[in-house]
Amino acid sequence: MNLDRTPAETGDPDPEAAVTRLRFDLAIDAAGIGSFDWDLVTGRLEWDDRLLEIFGYDRASWPGTIEAFVERLHPDDATRTLQALRHAIDTQGEYDAEFRVVLPTGETRWVQGRGRALADEAGKSVRLLGAGYDTTEHRQADARVARVLESMNAAFFALDRDWRFTYVNGEAERVLQRSRGDLLGGDIWALFPAAMGSDFEAHYRGAAATGRERVFEAYYPAPLDAWYEVRAWPGPDGLSVYFLDVTERRAAEERARASAARLALIAEAGAVTGETLGSGAGEDAALQRLAEAVVPVLGDWVIVSLAGADGRMRDVGSWHVDPAQRATVARYAGLRLAALPPDAPIMRALASGRTLTVADVGAAVGRTLPPGEVSDVFWALDPRTAVTLPLVARGRTLGALSTYRSAGRPAADDDDVATAQEVAARVALALDNARLYEQQRRLAEGLQRSLLSAPPAPDAAEIVVRYRPAVEVAQVGGDWYDAFVQPSGTTMLVIGDVVGHDTEAAAAMGQLRGLLRGTAYRDGVGPAQVLSDLDAAMQGLGMRTMATAAVARVEQSPEQRDAGLTTLRWSNAGHPPPLVLHTDGRVEALAAERPDLMLGVDPATSRSESVLTVRRGSTLLLYTDGLVEGRDLPLDEGIGRLSAALAELGDQPLEQLCDAVIERLRPERLQDDIALVAIRLHPQG
Repeated sequence: MNLDRTPAETGDPDPEAAVTRLRFDLAIDAAGIGSFDWDLVTGRLEWDDRLLEIFGYDRASWPGTIEAFVERLHPDDATRTLQALRHAIDTQGEYDAEFRVVLPTGETRWVQGRGRALADEAGKSVRLLGAGYDTTEHRQADARVARVLESMNAAFFALDRDWRFTYVNGEAERVLQRSRGDLLGGDIWALFPAAMGSDFEAHYRGAAATGRERVFEAYYPAPLDAWYEVRAWPGPDGLSVYFLDVTERRAAEERARASAARLALIAEAGAVTGETLGSGAGEDAALQRLAEAVVPVLGDWVIVSLAGADGRMRDVGSWHVDPAQRATVARYAGLRLAALPPDAPIMRALASGRTLTVADVGAAVGRTLPPGEVSDVFWALDPRTAVTLPLVARGRTLGALSTYRSAGRPAADDDDVATAQEVAARVALALDNARLYEQQRRLAEGLQRSLLSAPPAPDAAEIVVRYRPAVEVAQVGGDWYDAFVQPSGTTMLVIGDVVGHDTEAAAAMGQLRGLLRGTAYRDGVGPAQVLSDLDAAMQGLGMRTMATAAVARVEQSPEQRDAGLTTLRWSNAGHPPPLVLHTDGRVEALAAERPDLMLGVDPATSRSESVLTVRRGSTLLLYTDGLVEGRDLPLDEGIGRLSAALAELGDQPLEQLCDAVIERLRPERLQDDIALVAIRLHPQG
């Protein structure tokens, strides 16, 4: 083509057509496209200069035959290319083929050829027109991309817009377990039917529809049976998909989650059991909470058994991961022990003291059950595997933990069994500790109460005493009360608290109470003198302890009897002030302007004594600080709350009143022992 000539110089009668042809020629030349014209009648093959250059011919050496074309074809591509030409000629259709040519220099080039067969009036192909262009650079670029894709350790495939595979790298062949030959050109939904309706289809179609990349993880079932991390991004030609087999990673994450859940369960099981036992809710409640805690980590459902004082087992707790099945499990727990044979797994585990795993619960248990409700309930639950563990502590079997797994869940592995054993050991120890604690607490409380006598019952008054030990510790304490009548008939009331919460405090309390009783029993001795004498005796006897105490004496002269009055005389050694409920409902604290020292600090200190006259029908209440002070209750606030409760509940009988004020101020667990003594003066006559 002569690019230097203008349309005018060509002599073209239609300048506009000449310009159009020139533009077309320039575009063809810029694109590197050569043209050919094959006369099928004469066999003459005409090539332009560009096509001759592509095939390594020059104009002088070009013979103009199809054989010259074939001579340059790569042997591996010759048959396929000639078949494409023959098909176009036979069908008067399109010719489209990409092939390699080998130049005389030995260089190989890729060429894309396209054309169309033209027919005469009889419908016979007489001419084939077309073009060809060098695609070597594109092929080399594609080869570089292919080499990169083939060297990746990640799987990659490409889909066209009809969801057919157009490219698959080697890693994708391995991961998908299919060869390129099986995949290329195949429909992804037909080749991988399980992807239909799954996350794979949702994300692939979503990426194609929105034009946005999708990143997700999904599971493909057998035969692949694997988890994949997938990145799918759309392009003009379809969808490109990069994916990794993350099955091992997912399994490791699942193992880590399971391990963390097992560790958390071990901590939680001991905590909830100990907390429930410590709250006083009882062993049955503690084991029910245990049953709820171990599901679903150890099994799909569970039954917890407890040995009674007579050694007989009873099922006290159950739980199921499915709320709809919990009533069924509870019913089975209520029926099974009476129906199981002596060689049932739980019986063997209890007898041996060892963990027992059951690979087929239906065979080991279900088939041994008698016909009826227990069998029906068992098969409704349909357990497949089980682990039964005795609850053993300090050589004693306290109960059993039975965990069950349903169909579709693997049997417990070694880690699961080890976790269950640790849980059982901790729970058993918590149960045993609670029982030992309860024994010690009862012994301590019995000792404490043995040191406290029943109050007298004078004709002119009613006296009520209360002692409530703290539930947080199984220790005796130093709180005490006392009430007795002197020979003259005068009533003495005493409340005291030795510093400490141990056996030494209890022993000191017993000594102080005895000393005070002996000192205060004499007629004519007032409360202040009683406390002074007690302080001196503590020093003289070498009692190295400290205590608070309040002593009150109820006196009445003949004149007061006639007037319906009574005198309260009291002295206080560092103790919370006694309270008086007057007949008009007013509550008064018996507090001196300056409080006296507690006992055991300075025996030479001067003790004060106060007097108050009250009407008959009044109530005097002495109490220890456990009622009005604690971690959650400052002393002044507690005394205020006690005064308010006394005013509100004061019209109740004295027995109910004492119980009511304790419940009002300490409705839950006691943080300290509580002792109180109350006297209500009967109206005269």
